Amino acid sequence: MKVAAIQHDICWEDREGTFARLRPLIAGAAGAGARLAVVTEMFGVGFSMAADRIAEPEDGPSAAFLREQAAQHGMWLYGSAPERRPGAARPRNVGLLVAPDGTVTRYAKLHPFSFAGEHEVYDAGTEVVTVDVEGLRVSLFVCYDLRFADDFWMRAPETDCYLVCANWPESRRHHWQSLLTSRAIENQAYVVGVNRVGDGNGLAYVGDSRIIDPLGEVLAAGAGTEALLVADVTPERVADVRRRFRFLQDRRTYPLSLDPG
Repeated sequence: MKVAAIQHDICWEDREGTFARLRPLIAGAAGAGARLAVVTEMFGVGFSMAADRIAEPEDGPSAAFLREQAAQHGMWLYGSAPERRPGAARPRNVGLLVAPDGTVTRYAKLHPFSFAGEHEVYDAGTEVVTVDVEGLRVSLFVCYDLRFADDFWMRAPETDCYLVCANWPESRRHHWQSLLTSRAIENQAYVVGVNRVGDGNGLAYVGDSRIIDPLGEVLAAGAGTEALLVADVTPERVADVRRRFRFLQDRRTYPLSLDPG
């Protein structure tokens, strides 16, 4: 399967402006043969804490845009949006995986970014979500989740490819690059990390999007401008790596005692 990482700028708190930027980029991904394309975290509005202005209902404009584009191009799309559940007091930062037939699978970000006060505005999710995308087992994550290896470990046996959409600032770009590679190597799975470029609310973003294979090799990488990255991703490659290098079976997922007695 060809997978695309769409590294794009965002018009701050302006969905329609961002949607206009994205349409030709998504068309380009489809034209390159991608069956699955990933955009960024809060792809329509940027990483804004102004939930009173930008939060939308489930199946609001962001989901509608992804459904329209998925149907038009016959492909899968993933990115996150600030959505409010019916009856909920606060919205969540929700990853939206949209199938060509319009089916939407939702993953709520497990770890709101408390350093920026996200936890004060958006509720946390409670579970990781894995979806079969035309035979490729895909697990969904959003930005800051990348720092929490245990959540990736937990899903590794059922995952061929992790999707991580992000708004990760330039000041910590080395962390982004290193953690993406680490998650691929330690779980012997593909990682598709898609980060925005441009400026938003006083922060600079330089992309550094990556498609990384199960041995940690970078198949495609973006720099500081809008870019379309495409690479072949196959479950057979994951199975082969795990068969040749049987590391996952040695993993211990319970706390180890530090008591020498």
